[in-house]
Amino acid sequence: MKIICVGRNYADHIEELHNERPDAPVIFMKPDTALLRPGEDFYHPDFSEDIHHEAEIVVKINKMGKNIAEEFAHKYYDEIGIGIDFTARDLQSKLKAKGLPWELAKAFNGSAPVSDFVSKSQFTDLQNLSFSLTVNGQSRQEGNTSMMLYKIDYLISFVSRFFTLKTGDLVFTGTPKGVAPVKIGDTLVAAIEGKEMLTLHVK
Repeated sequence: MKIICVGRNYADHIEELHNERPDAPVIFMKPDTALLRPGEDFYHPDFSEDIHHEAEIVVKINKMGKNIAEEFAHKYYDEIGIGIDFTARDLQSKLKAKGLPWELAKAFNGSAPVSDFVSKSQFTDLQNLSFSLTVNGQSRQEGNTSMMLYKIDYLISFVSRFFTLKTGDLVFTGTPKGVAPVKIGDTLVAAIEGKEMLTLHVK
């Protein structure tokens, strides 16, 4: 199982971090050891003092495919959920400054909590989904998939040119603005269309 992540897919998030707008999807990966399932706590690592939450819509791949045409991409997923791409921002900044890969800042243990998945048929339009994240009851992130620079089906098509997608692979589709640090004792709640899907405690 692969965890494939998309960076810089919401313009407002690009602006808040003062990054350049990409001319193609920014792709990175996390190992299966990054996955946190519903009900599991997130343990704040000791190698960072600036772990940021990044709430994202997550797509679960339902069959093997490569070189998938965009018009057929919708056939390769039946379910969606919501996840958090935890990022060691201080470590990431140091790595970026040296032109080095991001894995240490993005792919560490427990850095990819994911909700249970629900059928995409529950939603009228996957490219007009509202989603949100609260921390200790306070709103932190509010987004809508209509704001994506690269839409879900395009992302699946793009990624499949480079990596064969397999059943169970997860695609994190990017985060909107509002990313911020978490601290021990925080409770995070992520929702899609107002329905709470994931509750996570920081230990």
